[in-house]
Amino acid sequence: MLHLMKYDVKVKLHNFNMLFWPLVFPLLLATFFYFAFGKIEEADFETVPVAIVEEQGQDADKEFLEFLDTMEEDDSNLIHVESMDEKKAVSELKSKKISGIYYVGETPTLTVGGVGMGESILQSLLESYLDGKQTMMKIAENHPEGLQNAAAQMSDYQDMVEQVSLGGKTTDGNSQFFYALIAMGCLYGCFIGFGSALTLQANLTALAARRCVTPTHKLKLILSEMLTSFGIHFVNIIILLLYLRYVLQMEFKGEMPQMLLVSFIGCMIGVSMGIFISSISKFGEGVKIGILLGISMVCSFLAGLMNSEMKFVVERYCPIINRINPAALISDAFYCINVYDDPVRFRRSLIILTVMSVVLLLGSFLAVRRERYDSI
Repeated sequence: MLHLMKYDVKVKLHNFNMLFWPLVFPLLLATFFYFAFGKIEEADFETVPVAIVEEQGQDADKEFLEFLDTMEEDDSNLIHVESMDEKKAVSELKSKKISGIYYVGETPTLTVGGVGMGESILQSLLESYLDGKQTMMKIAENHPEGLQNAAAQMSDYQDMVEQVSLGGKTTDGNSQFFYALIAMGCLYGCFIGFGSALTLQANLTALAARRCVTPTHKLKLILSEMLTSFGIHFVNIIILLLYLRYVLQMEFKGEMPQMLLVSFIGCMIGVSMGIFISSISKFGEGVKIGILLGISMVCSFLAGLMNSEMKFVVERYCPIINRINPAALISDAFYCINVYDDPVRFRRSLIILTVMSVVLLLGSFLAVRRERYDSI
């Protein structure tokens, strides 16, 4: 068994796709994220002008207006707020006299006229407020006795990009992107699983055909491939975590063993998904890769990889998607570890991820194990 695993590792390490997509690409994307906004708090900010337009026919969110007043009066001079009617606000936005427009109704929204530092600050402020409001609503519903203490902690708002969680841990406003990136890295194990399936099904490659006619028991071949694939991809994710924490200096305040546990289960899901889809499908290699890439990217998008608000939008309108989306569950588990300090929510995510990994693992094992060939 160890002999088989040793040669499996050698074969996989010489495969470009098994190194680039699961390991190199997440590292490159993490670096791009870092330079784009990972250290936005170190920038030399200028005061950002923004307009407020109260929407007709809706009750204005008074707490949001108070929040903006507090930010404007802060010593950092982060924003300058001015109330306008919609026509004047749109005109000034087009002429770039302001960076954005806050439409204040029951749920505040933001309209910007471009992409830049000012627009990012306004977006971060809105996300921070909405996240805090959602957290307070959940506390009021589930733990009303702790509402006063939570409000006291959240009112001590010292820095625009440093958010204080109820557990006393801190994170910058862009951490969601990096948690979704880790989830994407886990799911990209599907490419390793895809490569494993190619070496186990005799009707796909000449190498697999030769392996299937050897006297080695089929069960040993399958187990060695799966264990090797899980091990290699888990090392990939460990490298990604260490790179984020010690090279890019991301603030991971949670326990590393918990993060490794979530990452390991995520790796099992990614690799098993690759083996399962590649084994049950009769499509060509290109189509299978497209399916795997599409599933991985859609899951990552819904988890907030491209837009940090996406996960909250899904939670608001169709929460069941966040309960079955492995990328959202992995991202949420990291959020519980590093920000919310919510053991109940963490256990829920962990249980669902474990069930998913077991189902995919058994499915991929049975899909490969059941293949029989009249001739090769």
